[in-house]
Amino acid sequence: MDPVSLIQKLNKIGGMHGIGRIDHIEDRVVGIKSREIYERPAATLLMEAHKDLEKMVLTFHEIAFKRYVDSQWAFLAYSGLWMDPLRNDLEAFIDKTQERVCGKVKLKLYKGNFRVVGRFSPNSLYDLKLATYDVRSTFNQSLACGFIELWGLQSRTFNILKTKLESIERKLP
Repeated sequence: MDPVSLIQKLNKIGGMHGIGRIDHIEDRVVGIKSREIYERPAATLLMEAHKDLEKMVLTFHEIAFKRYVDSQWAFLAYSGLWMDPLRNDLEAFIDKTQERVCGKVKLKLYKGNFRVVGRFSPNSLYDLKLATYDVRSTFNQSLACGFIELWGLQSRTFNILKTKLESIERKLP
């Protein structure tokens, strides 16, 4: 489906279900708080479906950094800094991450809400054989012991030092 037809169809379907009605308080660039009301069914559905695909194909670190990049990009666009060179820099990252994002997402819509009920991507990083905890898992569970030790090392070291310092403080006059 071409983009315009897709948006028109999603606006009609999403609108019938009350999807994409947004009423929120917004901070304007000049410091004024304003109440904004939007109705954007197609944008809501497309953006959420797209984010779901991103969760399947991007790594944890890409997703975490992309949240920051997306918020900075939105700030530049909203505040009229479309020509700022940072926007182009951010878009280079966004464009690179999107090279692998493709697939299908199935949504269920009902009374102003929707949820993802299925997804598929040929570039999915999800592997049931790794993600399962049953006997068919291909993940070597014994590797977790060393990881857990290292993952909590700084927290454990901090708490040992904290206890030691508290003990010294209690002995001081």
